[in-house]
Amino acid sequence: MDYNSQRKKLILPEYGRNIQIMIDHLATITDRDERTRAARTIISVMGNLYPHLRDVPDFRHKLWDHLMIMSNFTLDIDAPYPLPDKAILEEKPERLPYNNHRIKYRHYGLLTERLIEKIKETEDPEIKRVLTVLTANHMKKSFLTWNKDSVEDEQIYDDINTLYGGNIEMPEGMMLSHSKDLLQKTNKKPSNNNNRQQKNRKHTFKKH
Repeated sequence: MDYNSQRKKLILPEYGRNIQIMIDHLATITDRDERTRAARTIISVMGNLYPHLRDVPDFRHKLWDHLMIMSNFTLDIDAPYPLPDKAILEEKPERLPYNNHRIKYRHYGLLTERLIEKIKETEDPEIKRVLTVLTANHMKKSFLTWNKDSVEDEQIYDDINTLYGGNIEMPEGMMLSHSKDLLQKTNKKPSNNNNRQQKNRKHTFKKH
């Protein structure tokens, strides 16, 4: 009995062994024109395996690329597209630098620290106020995401001051959104009616 484990390893298993056998047969066809016609027939069969991808841009181009890859780049045919270069496909990608950011409070994330840096750089008082309220509410929402209970606003004030490196100037008479509202925003998309209510609601932020 002939087991698959004893057969030649498939280069692109998603097309199956019969397609691979057809492509291997192309190399035995000596006439170039006949070989090209046979390749077009195989491309049609490969396309029929994935009819739902017919409308995907460059789908047929990808099929010709796969044909060349499955032939181990040995086919000499007239293809309607530039055929892939084996050296380029085997080229190793550049090594990605490792993320060395040291986040003081991981549950707040790196975005919070960047927002606080933006607050430090901003001179316009109105923009600074908006950024401060936005950052504090984002911190509270992040805290609740990891701690599905509640958090006192004083905890957020203390943490934002720690990250700021001093006492950040809080907008007078403002306080954070309620925990329940923030959790609802996390769990489901608010309706248009909720959006209008949030716009009309006056957010307050306690000042130290």
